[in-house]
Amino acid sequence: MRKIWKAEFPGYFLAGALVLMSAAASYAASSIYDFSLPLLDGKPASLADYKGKVVLVVNVASRCGFTPQYSALESTYEKYKDQGFVILGFPANNFANQEPGTNAEIGEFCRSKYSVTFPVYGKISVKGDDQAPLYAYLTKEANPALAGDIKWNFTKFLVDRHGKVVQRFEPATTPDSPQVIGAIEAALKDK
Repeated sequence: MRKIWKAEFPGYFLAGALVLMSAAASYAASSIYDFSLPLLDGKPASLADYKGKVVLVVNVASRCGFTPQYSALESTYEKYKDQGFVILGFPANNFANQEPGTNAEIGEFCRSKYSVTFPVYGKISVKGDDQAPLYAYLTKEANPALAGDIKWNFTKFLVDRHGKVVQRFEPATTPDSPQVIGAIEAALKDK
């Protein structure tokens, strides 16, 4: 039997390519582990690296009234990190130009002002036409009960050990509040 070559049936191969592209475009994330973003230093870092951990995802900013929450974020991270907990900071400049710096400036600010040791990713957009896919997932698909646009800096999403979003805390709820600590401790107990 004779082999069929691309040149003889170019439409066949084009149709196959379109099917593959369509399948890729319709792919929906099933957890935060499906995302990879660069850290402040530009190195790519997959959220799959946090499989099995309880994760608090927070959009942060350096010039916000809530910026002092960095202290509570760091102390909460230090308290629970050895139990399988991590905080992931995502700087965003979506609200009143409160994160105008470069990734290098943000990193220096976090280290010098708040001694941040938890992972901080490169600056992204958390809403609007240029919203990062992770935040599109968090605000629309991850948990319909917690869906909705990010209203301001320091919105927090608690993710269980299986990559599922289980709680959302608005900016005024501090990372060391009884609500957040109780939810973290409950998620840590769930193996």
